[in-house]
Amino acid sequence: MREQKGFSLIELLIVVAIILIIAAIAIPNLLRARIAANESAAVSGVRTLNTAQISYYSAYPSIGYASALSNLGGNCAGVAPTSAAACFTDDAVASGSKSGYSFTLTGVSGSPATAYQIEAQPQGWNQTGVRYFCSVQDAVVRVPATAGTCAGTETPIQ
Repeated sequence: MREQKGFSLIELLIVVAIILIIAAIAIPNLLRARIAANESAAVSGVRTLNTAQISYYSAYPSIGYASALSNLGGNCAGVAPTSAAACFTDDAVASGSKSGYSFTLTGVSGSPATAYQIEAQPQGWNQTGVRYFCSVQDAVVRVPATAGTCAGTETPIQ
């Protein structure tokens, strides 16, 4: 008889089964880690927008707070900042979308504007994030229960 070299079909199936079991354990952990990273980036984005709003208010006191996210960003290469493009934040956050979260600026009121509300919500629930974040002019990042409910009294981030 000839001596055969290689793996049998049973041995290959066992190896494939072991790899699938390891993948089934690892993939949910990777997704949770990605969600945690996206949420961390969203909190950072809200903090960045708060800082940009405070800087905007200081630079343009007759206007007050910016009425649109695009006013806080802008193309700053070789161009002097204006109230329409103040260059206080990067274009990704100023466009309203970064790291699986959508950012909105609402509640700008007064002349000059003395109030605003920033919200960050996941673009894909349970895929890019599972929590909402918001802030008002007190610059405290908070976690509301649902989107669009930021009153400035929700639980702050620790």
